[in-house]
Amino acid sequence: MSSDSNMTMLELGRDHGDIRDGVRKVCEDYPAEYWRGQDEISEYPHAFVDAMTEAGYLGALIPEEYGGAGLPIRAGSVILEEIHAAGCSAAACHAQMYIMGTLLRHGNEEQKRKYLPGIASGDLRLQAFGVSEPTSGTDTTSLKTRAVRQGDHYVINGQKIWTSRAKQSDLMLLLARTTPADEVAKRTDGLSTIIVDLREAKGNGLEIQSIPTMINHNTNSVFMDDLKVPVENLIGEEGKGFRYILDGMNAERVLVASESIGDGRWFTEKAVAYASDREVFGAPIGANQGIQFPIARNYASIKAAELMVRQAAALFDAGQPCGAEANMAKMLASEAAWAAADDCMQTFGGFAFAKEYDIERKWREARLYRTAPISTNLILAFLGQHVLGMPRSY
Repeated sequence: MSSDSNMTMLELGRDHGDIRDGVRKVCEDYPAEYWRGQDEISEYPHAFVDAMTEAGYLGALIPEEYGGAGLPIRAGSVILEEIHAAGCSAAACHAQMYIMGTLLRHGNEEQKRKYLPGIASGDLRLQAFGVSEPTSGTDTTSLKTRAVRQGDHYVINGQKIWTSRAKQSDLMLLLARTTPADEVAKRTDGLSTIIVDLREAKGNGLEIQSIPTMINHNTNSVFMDDLKVPVENLIGEEGKGFRYILDGMNAERVLVASESIGDGRWFTEKAVAYASDREVFGAPIGANQGIQFPIARNYASIKAAELMVRQAAALFDAGQPCGAEANMAKMLASEAAWAAADDCMQTFGGFAFAKEYDIERKWREARLYRTAPISTNLILAFLGQHVLGMPRSY
């Protein structure tokens, strides 16, 4: 059997057990009270992110030659799944795993040596991704942010929105148009990826404004007004940036789907325990089919979505096309987690709305992934056109 075949085989049962146990051990120091407190004041969980970094988990996907662990994306998937299954949240740090993939696969050696060791050690944080804009949203090729080369610098003007963790990041990966849309043959041409050093840029042509949201996601608008960035910060070739971020997006889908799997496990565990203990009308409410059957169905949906996550990760690690699988994994996992969240709310009844049970907080967090980083409808449009060969719908 070839090595490629071995890489795409799905390991049965509980894979990466040592990693799962290690992540759980870190999470034990950050119980529900910690996350509840951070949510109350909309604070970034610095202590948790530092602990995960020091344990080496956020540098897991960075090759050993650059100071990381050199693990496959499936290992990263397991790390994020266990964080969420423990009742914690990886949203504050998950981008540290997948954003660096664009730099790793398409950056030059000098850029890799300059940034990756610091990212692996935690001395540098690359966890801000400037893509979405107020007028274009997920229609990425219609973005309006412009980067115009002037000598040895790009001068950048534009606005990004939903740029999470920009205030807690040292670097931002920016997608900007370097060739006007009316001068390119394809809409995907003329876009470039550029590393912005936020430490130098803030107050020098770049401003960050927080966006209050229903969950503690630390997201922002980023405004750029004649921001100067050295040309040496360009990743790969000018005008080919859209292609470079596609691999990163597939990794993002797989990793975010894994968080949803972890959420689904957490909600199921909470619902089962409460339904088994809570007695109404002289019997545990879990004996009622109206309570028991939705929980059981959600469990089956989560297990099915997990298989798609594993398939997508196996294909990604084998270097094979995985766009369809990664998108389906994200869609199925997010929907399974949301169903589990909603039925957990219903199982707890009025107590689900009490903050001390943490159900309402996790319920709010789980809903995000049906919308971000890509909406369910866009995934369905992708499958309909590119997998099933149906007419383009957008």
